[in-house]
Parts: sequence; C-alpha cells; structure tokens
Amino acid sequence: MKGDVNLGRIVKNLGLYLILILLVVTLVNTFLTPEETPVQQQYDEIAYSEFLSELDAGHVAILQIRNNTQSSESSSALLQGELQSGRRFLTYGINAAEIAERAAQKGVTVTVEAPQKTSWTSLLTSLIPTLLLIGVWIYFMYTMQGGGRGVMSFAKSNAKLFLDNRPKVTFNDVAGCEESKEELQEVIEFLKEPEKFTKLGAKVPRGVLLLGPPGTGKTLLARAAAGEADVPFFCASGSDFVEMFVGVGAARVRDLFDQAKKYQPCLIFVDEIDAVGRHRGAGLGGGHDEREQTLNQLLVELDGFDDTSSTILIAATNRPDILDPALLRPGRFDRHITVDRPDVKGREEILKVHMRGKEFDNDVNTNILARRTPGLVGADLENLINEAALLTARHNKDKIGMAELEEGIERVMAGPERKSRLINDKEKKIIAYHEIGHAMVARVLPDSDPVHKISIIPRGHAALGYTLQVPEEDRFLMSRSDLLNRITILLSGRTAEELVFGDVTSGAANDLERATRIARQMVTELGMSDKLGLVKLGNKREEIFLGRDISEDRNYSEEVASEIDKEVKAIIDKCYFNAREILSERRTLMDKIVKILLEREVLDGDEFAKLMDGDSDSKPEEPAKVNSAGAESAEPEELKELKDNLPDLPDVRIDKLPDDKFMA
Repeated sequence: MKGDVNLGRIVKNLGLYLILILLVVTLVNTFLTPEETPVQQQYDEIAYSEFLSELDAGHVAILQIRNNTQSSESSSALLQGELQSGRRFLTYGINAAEIAERAAQKGVTVTVEAPQKTSWTSLLTSLIPTLLLIGVWIYFMYTMQGGGRGVMSFAKSNAKLFLDNRPKVTFNDVAGCEESKEELQEVIEFLKEPEKFTKLGAKVPRGVLLLGPPGTGKTLLARAAAGEADVPFFCASGSDFVEMFVGVGAARVRDLFDQAKKYQPCLIFVDEIDAVGRHRGAGLGGGHDEREQTLNQLLVELDGFDDTSSTILIAATNRPDILDPALLRPGRFDRHITVDRPDVKGREEILKVHMRGKEFDNDVNTNILARRTPGLVGADLENLINEAALLTARHNKDKIGMAELEEGIERVMAGPERKSRLINDKEKKIIAYHEIGHAMVARVLPDSDPVHKISIIPRGHAALGYTLQVPEEDRFLMSRSDLLNRITILLSGRTAEELVFGDVTSGAANDLERATRIARQMVTELGMSDKLGLVKLGNKREEIFLGRDISEDRNYSEEVASEIDKEVKAIIDKCYFNAREILSERRTLMDKIVKILLEREVLDGDEFAKLMDGDSDSKPEEPAKVNSAGAESAEPEELKELKDNLPDLPDVRIDKLPDDKFMA
C-alpha cells in the first residue's frame, strides 16, 4: 500500500515536471526566436521566378547563397544579392548547386556560406539555455528544502525519527539532577504501563517542559528519557519549523503530529522551543506572523489530543520568561521540570560520569574538584575533564593527574595561560600589588571565601592576573555584610595601587563595574538602604525581540534617583575606606608577599595563608601612605570627614547570590 502511494507521488511529480518543461520551452521559443537582422531588412524580397528571369537576362551582379545544408541538394537556401541597377534583393530557392553554376556562367560573382550543422545539433544547442534554467531552478528548490526529500515537500517535517536506532543513553548516564529524573520517570512509566494510571482516572501529561540554564543537561535528559522508555522518538529543533514561506511552519507542525500518531506511544522532543513559542504580539511593530501561525498550530495540536493518545511532547528552553502564557498552561505543558545548576554532590556525580573510561592517578579526588568548581554546569565539567585529558597527552603522561585537573579548572573558568604576552616590569609590579590587595583583604575579612590561588600570568582575552576564591560550600543566601565584604574585596585591588604608587590604572575597570552593580542592587532591588526603606525601585522591561534589559521603567522621582546615587556612593566609599585601612595596617607584609609573587608568578592558597599567618603575632603597623616617589602622606581631611559620616549597615539575609568568582 505504501509503495503504491509513493509510486503515485512519483508519477504526479514527473507529470508536473514535464508540463513545466514544455511551458519553459514554449516561452523560450516565443521570446528568443531571432528576428531579421538590420542587414536583411535592407533587401527587397522577390519571387523565385522573378530571380530566375533576372538571372537569365544577365541583370544579376552579385549573388550570395546562405543557410545551405548538407542534408540534401534540394534543400532550400537563402539567396540574396544585388542587381546591376543597384537594387538589393533576397529570395528562397532550391538546388543551390545548380543555381550557383548557372550564375557563374552568366559572369555573376557568387559566394557560398559553409554548410550549417545538422538539425539535431542545432536543436540541442537551442535547448541548452532552457535545460540550464530548469536545472538551476530544480537545484535551488532541492537545496532550499534540505535535499533528499523531494522538491515539492515544503510542508514536510524535518524531525528525525528514531526507531531501532534510538539513543542508548539512560538515566545512569545522567547525574546531578535526581529530582528531574524522578519527574521524567513517571512519564516513562506511563508510556510503558498506561493501565497503571488510567485505571485510577489519571490522564497522560500532554507536554513536559525542561527549564534551566544552558549546559545543565536538558537535551541529555530528553535523550535518556527516550532510551529508558524504549518507544519511537522524534527529535526536532524549534528553528526547523520556521522557513521563508508563509504557512510552512504550521504545516510542518501538523505533519509532525500526524506522523507521531502513526507510531503511538511515542515521544516528541523539540529543543529550543522558544524559537517558535515566544510571546505573541511582542516587539516593535507587533509580532512575527509566520512564527505566530506556527505557535497557534502547536497550541491546537497540544490541546487537540484525544484522551486515548499516548504521544508526549518534551520541550527544552533556557528562556522560559519569553514563552507565551498559552503554551505554559495546564493541558498543554502540564509539567515544568527545572534542571538547575548542580550542587557539590551533583557536581561530584557528574565528574564521575565523565571520568568513565579514562585513566586517573590515585591522587585524584572528585570531592575536592567538586568543591573547587562552584557554579559550573554539566557542560563545563565535561569540558574540564576533556581539557585535563588534552593536557595529559601534551605532557606525554599515561594517566590524568590532579595537576592537570586543576589546570583544567582554571582554563574553563579563566581561559588558557598567555605566557607569550610580554608585560614590562613596572606593569607586572602593579598587577602583583593589585592581586595581593584582593587576596589580603579577602583573608582578613570574616566569612569571606578562602583564597585558592593568586597568579600574575595573563589568562584569557582580558585578565592580566587573577585571585581565585573558592567557597567551602554552596551558598544560596548572602547577608548584607557578605555583600559589603564582596564589594570591599573588589575595591581592594584599586586601593592597593593607590596606596603604593600614589596613582591608579585602568586595570580595576571590571572590579568597579561589579562593585557598583552589587551596591545598586542592594539599594534598588534588595531593600538594604535605611534611607529608602524596604522598597523595590525600578522595573526591568525586556523586549522579547530586542534583547534583555534594553530599558528600565523608572517608577520613582528625580529626588529618589538622587538619593539612590548617594546611597550607592556611600556604600562604595565605606567599603573603600575599609579596604584602605586593612592594607595600610599590613603594608610591610604586602611588600613581602608581592616580592615572592613576582619571583614565582603563582601562589597557591596554602602558601599565601602561611605568609599571612606568619605575621599574625606582630602588631599591626601604623597606616602609612606612600606615593610613587616613596614619601609618606597623611590621609586627606576630606576623606576622614566622609569616612566619619558613612552610615552603619546592619546584617540582613537575601536570596540572591552574585555570580563573581574571580577578583581580577
């Protein structure tokens, strides 16, 4: 039956192609038939009998025989020439050889053109432009539709069907998201044993939406679900539905679900569904009609399942905030599964999964690696293991060691080392004081993350040096004092430069940006200002088709805006003076550690801690301000007055964790 349908389609397409070719040939012959040349238009056409009379009378002066052929002596030929009176003529005659002989006997100057090509060659030559145009058109249509699916299959879905070749990934290959696996396990059990649920009156989930940051394993979870369920699996991307032709996206959605109904029970996975599921009517000038038609068809298909249907749609996105509300309601995507960043235990399990099949030294400790990689997702951890394996091969080792894994962490988080970048001694010294300033303040402040490594070797595309702080445990809340400590550590690099050299550089630009952002969040978003109170100031407005944070809706007056600026500056100033005081009291120790750092270029956390603790018994030094010339200078009076007027900042817990790991 299926073969008869395919044969019918082939015959139908061939008939369409033949009609199209005949139409094109007709148009070409109509519009490309050569007209008379200007030379021919200068001749008077006469009858063949009149030409013979003029020839016999000896009135023909010149005769030219054209369009002669080799096929037969009696074939017609174009005769044109000039009479003795000066009149030009043309006519058509037969037996060109006999005419030429008669004219020569009369003393006429006769010229004969070379015989033309055969009729088949001429016909082929005339058809070459037509065939070329048809070939270009077919190639264009074939390429535009992806190739291999037929020229006219515009509305066919691009989704790949996996039957016996379905993914072999199972939930054993997925780690760090146990809750997400449990949620998907229920969906798989429904596909395997629907009677277990239907006898209790439960309905199949229409759709499952996987939410989470990039790299957390949403696509891997969908593949694992297909492997566990052991049912037909359709895989597509959101961008596969939208093409240049209007209505194609909706037609492809219909075709996808029509195919799925033939293979029930089955799974459909659509990755990056935000490509077609964006909020309707958003953006400048309204929505995108083709995208909205596709979304409307998707909404109908999701809500149009009958109660006995066992087709489940799994979709993934990292932008749930821009999805249309109609897509998220129960009855369409009934279940929302959040695949978040893994915690310490999750990172350790993910590392063990990616370490399978590789040789490691006995000193490798996955727990230490997990604690040193806060905030990294599964894709980052996989890249970390791969970088360590590449470094091991580069060093001609047989097993991956802890040193390579540590380097892999730094390559993933900060980029590769750039030892080829030449930095003069003066700038290297400034960078060293900058990084030691970060590290010393981080060591002194209570409850701050411990310093893991200090380096003045450039990494990545921008970092000339960095101070790496690694938290001992995952944290999901930060107090006001924690945020103030974070700002103080960020400002301590610039403070160290100013304290030692009496001048500042552009190296602290990123530190100032991050410090200001945290301070403004404290005032406007987190209610951590005594003057402004517990209010949320300003509303972020994200235009879906124009990008994130393109504008901010100011719901406060100019007076409040001025107060916000004052509060932000007060927080920054207080943290700056705190950092200056800490570094001033430990100026001699800072010089000592900087000297060691300049010699080694890298200090690990344990070495730095010993250097700091070695001076713990001595009394803090008197604050000394030394400029670039080496002379001491007292703290300016205006700074003292500003310091005395700074507000007290009590301790408050918050639910937002700034994503800052490097103090470079």
